[in-house]
Amino acid sequence: MLLNIEKVMILKDTDIFSQTPEEDLIEVASIVEEVEVKKGEDVFIKGDIGTSMFIIVEGEVRVHDPETGKEFAVLGEKTVFGELAALDPEPRMATITALQDTQLFRLDQGPLYDLMSEHIEVVRGITRVLCQRLRKKSS
Repeated sequence: MLLNIEKVMILKDTDIFSQTPEEDLIEVASIVEEVEVKKGEDVFIKGDIGTSMFIIVEGEVRVHDPETGKEFAVLGEKTVFGELAALDPEPRMATITALQDTQLFRLDQGPLYDLMSEHIEVVRGITRVLCQRLRKKSS
């Protein structure tokens, strides 16, 4: 179990929270849930209804479609995934599988909405990450 100060340092290194003041990150650190996923286990499966976003603290995951076998990405430390589902619960568009033992932070929709309503920097961070991903996808 990580101390809140350790969580703050990890959060500060992510795209979404890099511009968030440290005093606000203390609040974020207090509400993220630590999740351990063993190598080969799924974080979630394509088609599941999602209401959480995840931050990779340590480890690596594969984003893929088990139906077609297509791999979309391999994500490593300090990467955020699942943010769309946390904003707008819909079926997951891919399966996420741990490529090694992986430690995650999970942030559920309700606490995320509370953060967004109180801290504009969190809204800006999520918007920035989503825009970057859209630009990357269209290039």
